[in-house]
Amino acid sequence: MSNRGNLWLGAFVGFIIIAVLGAPLPVIGHLIGGLIAGLIARGGVGRGALAGFLAGVFGGIVLTILAFVASSAIGGLIGGIGGIFLGGLIGLFVGILVLILSVIGAIISAIGGLIGGAIAR
Repeated sequence: MSNRGNLWLGAFVGFIIIAVLGAPLPVIGHLIGGLIAGLIARGGVGRGALAGFLAGVFGGIVLTILAFVASSAIGGLIGGIGGIFLGGLIGLFVGILVLILSVIGAIISAIGGLIGGAIAR
C-alpha cells in the first residue's frame, strides 16, 4: 500500500485553512495551512512542500481577484464611468501588489508543507 495521501485534497484543505487564519494570523496562518496540506498529501518533504505551495497559490489567486473587483467597484461608486476606469487602474496596481504578497505567502505555505511532509513521512 502506498504511503501517499491526496495532493489536491491537501492543497484544498490548506487553502481553506489559509483563508480562515490568513487575515488574523498572516504568517502563522500560512504556516499552519501549509503544514496541514503537507500532512494530508504525505509522501515526503517534496510532496508536502508542493501541497503547501499550491494551497498558498490558490489563496493568492482568489485574493488577487477579490482585490481587483473591490477596487474597481469602489472606483465606480465614487466617480461613474471615469471612476470605473480609475478604479480599474487602482485595482490593477492593488492586484499586482497582492499577487507579490501572495507569492511570499505561498513560499511560507511551502515551508509549512515541507514540515508537514516530513512529519507525515
